[in-house]
Amino acid sequence: MVGGSCARRLARRSRSALIAALTVLLVQTLVVWNFSTLDSGEENAGSSVREKRDHIPDNKAAGSDYFQRGAERQHPPPPGRGTSRLIQQPDGYYSHRPKEKSRVDSNNENSVPKDFENIDNSNFGARSQPHRQSVGAPGGKQRLQDDARSQQQAWHDNSLRLGHGSNEVLPVGHQSLTVRSNTSYPGGQGIVGGQQQYRRASQAQPAQLQHRHQHPHRNPATAASSEVSYDQPPKCEINGKEAISALSRAKSKGCRQQIAEVYCRHKEGQLMPEAVTRYCPIEGKVNVNIQWNEDSADGLPSKPVRIAFVLVVHGRASRQFQRLFKAIYHTSHFYYIHVDQRSNYLHRQAQALASLYSNVRVTPWRMATIWGGASLLTMYLRSMADLLAMRDWSWDFFINLSAADYPIRDNNQLVAFLSKYRRMNFIKSHGRDNARFIRKQGLDRLFFECDTHMWRLGDRKIPNGISVDGGSDWFLLNRPFVEYVINSEDDLVTNMKRFYAYTLLPAESFFHTVLENSAHCETMVDNNLRITNWNRKLGCKCQYKHIVDWCGCSPNDFKPSDFHRLQQTVRPTFFARKFEASVNQEIVNQLDAYLFGPFPQGTPGLNSYWESVYDEPDGVASLSDTQLTYYHSFARLGLARAAASLQGNQNDHSCRYFPMGHPVSVHLYFHFDQFQGYLVKHHATNLATSKLEIMETWVAPKKNFRLSTPAGSTSSRLQFAEIGTEWDAKERIFRNIGGLMGPMDETVGMQKWNKGPNVTVTVVWIDPTNVIAATYDILIDASAEFTHYRPPLNQPLRPGVWNIRILHNWSLMAEIRFLIVPLAYNKHQPIKQDDALKLHNGPVKNSYMEQSFHGLNPILNIPVSLAYVEQAKRNAAMTGSELERWVDSLVGELWEAADVCALGPTACPVMQACAKSPWSSMSPDPKSQLGEPRSDGRIR
Repeated sequence: MVGGSCARRLARRSRSALIAALTVLLVQTLVVWNFSTLDSGEENAGSSVREKRDHIPDNKAAGSDYFQRGAERQHPPPPGRGTSRLIQQPDGYYSHRPKEKSRVDSNNENSVPKDFENIDNSNFGARSQPHRQSVGAPGGKQRLQDDARSQQQAWHDNSLRLGHGSNEVLPVGHQSLTVRSNTSYPGGQGIVGGQQQYRRASQAQPAQLQHRHQHPHRNPATAASSEVSYDQPPKCEINGKEAISALSRAKSKGCRQQIAEVYCRHKEGQLMPEAVTRYCPIEGKVNVNIQWNEDSADGLPSKPVRIAFVLVVHGRASRQFQRLFKAIYHTSHFYYIHVDQRSNYLHRQAQALASLYSNVRVTPWRMATIWGGASLLTMYLRSMADLLAMRDWSWDFFINLSAADYPIRDNNQLVAFLSKYRRMNFIKSHGRDNARFIRKQGLDRLFFECDTHMWRLGDRKIPNGISVDGGSDWFLLNRPFVEYVINSEDDLVTNMKRFYAYTLLPAESFFHTVLENSAHCETMVDNNLRITNWNRKLGCKCQYKHIVDWCGCSPNDFKPSDFHRLQQTVRPTFFARKFEASVNQEIVNQLDAYLFGPFPQGTPGLNSYWESVYDEPDGVASLSDTQLTYYHSFARLGLARAAASLQGNQNDHSCRYFPMGHPVSVHLYFHFDQFQGYLVKHHATNLATSKLEIMETWVAPKKNFRLSTPAGSTSSRLQFAEIGTEWDAKERIFRNIGGLMGPMDETVGMQKWNKGPNVTVTVVWIDPTNVIAATYDILIDASAEFTHYRPPLNQPLRPGVWNIRILHNWSLMAEIRFLIVPLAYNKHQPIKQDDALKLHNGPVKNSYMEQSFHGLNPILNIPVSLAYVEQAKRNAAMTGSELERWVDSLVGELWEAADVCALGPTACPVMQACAKSPWSSMSPDPKSQLGEPRSDGRIR
């Protein structure tokens, strides 16, 4: 009896243990399902719902292939270290998406690729920044170390048995990986079944991950409509989950009112046409087959066509825009420029350009167009209407270009080709599978644009009677078709304008659909005469989630290695995109020389590029407090360099200055496609003459990366590492060039690798007081090129010089230094002490994450000094000139004033004129400077 009772009790305990293990495994699986959708630690980590898995047969959880084929752990971590793992995928790799075959010369610029057709494209991700979890109270030191040892041993044992996937980031301390019961988990006490229980769960399935910094969001779809405020109550009950989600996320009351009105009109059947008339006499899609011999363009036709170029530009790359304009300009053609409403600097440059040429005009109106927005189609239709109303401009073709385009054949060839096919319309279609295109493009969904966002509001039906088509939103249309689109009031045009007013990416489908279903259908040529640099692996990362409730793709920039593609196109092609001189100017130089011949040897500025980041008319309000702090400090570094030229003569004040006012302008400076630093133009009063002078200071970054790995060692794959913000995974660069960062910035660590054997490295982030803020492991597979990760650090970050150590087997591979600058300004005003104390004292309780890493200080030989902490507290209270001196001392550690020049008269005898300084933004730049048209009508 006793034995039977004991046996029953043991059986019950075994069943309980098994149930607990399976429960824990299920929880872990759900957690990793959520986090495995993160694309290399992308900034979208805070979204409550990410893309769902592709609905394909035998689809595995994202990232599971890593665990099945990855390298084993290469070293056991030291005692006192708790670990957890977050999958880190190499840039462009999506384990949850089927790979698309790369096409060398693809011209189909659909915004959503083939492999997006099964993705949910939910609009439930919050627009706001990820919520940061509050810092938990630290436990006893001994318990923490014991707990960390047991966690680490469990992970180590499990990794040796299963093997871990390559390119994982294993953030230390994000989440305790010892499996806990429901009762003990909230307090972090106790281990369910100890390591043995954890190992049994691990054997049942490949290792699953947990992560402490889950960013909890209330599901917007469950938000009560009563919480949303309106000027007037909705005219219907809003019960669609997409509409409720949009209402919960829209920021302005006016936008919420419009969303509600659009939803109700659609619900009542008043918004969308049910059927539309087709006027094309031919069934199916028409595609005129055209042939063209390039040699036939040697001479112009007797009656050449005239082209209206519509240049749609935004940003600040005025010199690249001017270079494009030079390449396409001819006195026989017309140029209509629309500058985005938010790009005031470029608008001023465009107006100055238009004043030089009678056949150039700038739109008297401006719109804030967004990627995928209905406003883009509105802008094109309005531009077409303007061009038709200009009686003094007699044009035959409409061509749209952006500043990222460049011609790959000259104007004469383009004119010869279009003159031969003057009846045709050139527009690139997606292909033959319309149903699939409709799904992936979201044409069967209702969208509405407001608050510079495209909101998804629900489903809709495609109108009967017509065939919906689409593809690239770059096209060449003849004047008769443009007149039809603008002036016709027939059923097709009227209803298509109505339908596409509530469509995502309408410019990629409206003109295609109208052309294919109209009486002009027989003029359709399935070629937009362009080549686009698609790299789906890198360009399709849902990078527009913050402005659209959908996924999208973007082309990559051309590089010198792509030049052969521009020369060897097998079909009529006259333009290519994209080009960015701030990413690579050499390819533009090559193409320019190929088309027009090289510039004379010794041409100044040929290998230099300048791009504006600030101009005085923009107003100081256009700058962040971080930028304003840096730019003022850069100017003071320049003044200190000028004073140093006096060689210590205390009685000579001819090169001593007192800074005056805010900076006049700021430029990025590149030479041979390498970032050389910032150019800050500023005012200062000369102490010898008391006169105001204008000068420009060039500040160059100091070397902040040190490689310690011996050549030929296993871990010598590391090429470079950098810390920054605004990581562009498509171009693999930080868009915040130079890494100007302040206490409230979200920093990203990037590493660049050579190909080689699998390697595991540990990354340790150390703040200016030697507090270890974060540490994680990265498993790098043989083919990885880039890895990046943003540790979820609590803010504000402590100002000062931070140190990053990259270790292999706990031996130093490399070190990086980066600066978190203390802010001298708050809301563009000199910072007050109360604000300084809030921003400069580091995170609450000096804890960057919930788990402390103090136990690693002695292991990594990082001394903990109370003096550092006390000095940091004193620094945090600084304001005024004392704060400026601290800022300058920190900035001076990572930047140096390389040179200073004068824009006008100066009392400093050693200061050179900026026009004669080849680095200055005022120096000659013939490749982008404009001049009078020559006798042949061209300026290039």
